[in-house]
Amino acid sequence: MRTFPLPALTLDEALKKQFALVRAVTRHFSGTEFLSGGDLGLAPGFGRPRSTAGAEAVLADFFAQEDAVLVRGAGTGAIREALRAAFTPGAQVFIHDAPPYPTTGVSIEALGLTTIAADFNHPSEAGAAYKRSDAAGALVQLARQKPDDSYDYEDLIARLKAALPDKPVISDDNYAVMKVPRIGCEAGADLSCFSLFKLLGPEGIGCVTGKKIYVEKIRGAHYSGGVQVQGHEAMEVLRSLVYAPAALAVQARVCDEAAARLCSGEVSGVKDAFVVNAQSRVIIVELEKANAPEVLKKAERYGAAPYPVGSESRYEVTPLFYRVSGTFLKSDPSLASRMLRINPMRAGADTVLDILRQAVGEE
Repeated sequence: MRTFPLPALTLDEALKKQFALVRAVTRHFSGTEFLSGGDLGLAPGFGRPRSTAGAEAVLADFFAQEDAVLVRGAGTGAIREALRAAFTPGAQVFIHDAPPYPTTGVSIEALGLTTIAADFNHPSEAGAAYKRSDAAGALVQLARQKPDDSYDYEDLIARLKAALPDKPVISDDNYAVMKVPRIGCEAGADLSCFSLFKLLGPEGIGCVTGKKIYVEKIRGAHYSGGVQVQGHEAMEVLRSLVYAPAALAVQARVCDEAAARLCSGEVSGVKDAFVVNAQSRVIIVELEKANAPEVLKKAERYGAAPYPVGSESRYEVTPLFYRVSGTFLKSDPSLASRMLRINPMRAGADTVLDILRQAVGEE
């Protein structure tokens, strides 16, 4: 199997992200303000907590965007809010011809949107099809939706914007933020959507950043105090996000090392291994026997996490041994019996291989 993972940051590149984020913090908070726990409620002149407004300003600054808004519902909520802000019910949205992420599909249906699909793996043809279409805009998912996805999302976004400059392009940046050199909005998309829970942040918080006209529409619909991201949550977002780039760069390096060692035959019973973005950057392990479900059960006994919490959340420390992603299985259901995915999380390659060796070798 040939796979096309997203480009990963080196540790040096990740540290530059960390330092840039801290620099943005210093531009929007005084030292004393940043040491506070954050305020609550609809502060006059802000319509939200002051610390939340400050955190949103930091995120917009860091990504070099016009504005940013923190929302509830994590990555799913961010995508839903972006779709709602950019499109009216019944609008046609241009998407990749692949199984959509399940909750994105639910949002599209709930908002009364329809879709037009094209193969994004051929950006030139996709751009031409987009220009001929009646689409009100496009949605681009950075993470791979099927095993053979290969498109360069930066090239794709550029072609879509060139084809219909006045139509909004929304990027789903979940599983890509702080891992790739530039996310969707930095590559020209009108809005980027992502989960902070996947970036070591608090549960249920997402972000939409990009063009002010859409961000303000989202913010305007969240004036009620009950849907606000409170100040203490916003401060936790920033404090957690600072540590994400380096942690994710190390994780990517472990993925590459573990996959290379598995391909060299270091663990008997393993036929092959591939690094993919499904949806996180993970190792797909192909077993010699069609016994993946049994291996997954045994791996848990040796310390592997048997299911995700937030896909790289703060709670996920031990390596995740799990079934192949749902979108990949939709493209080929037979993968479930012979393949599994491993996300090292905070573990090293030795730990990953030791757990797999024991699970595969156990009688």
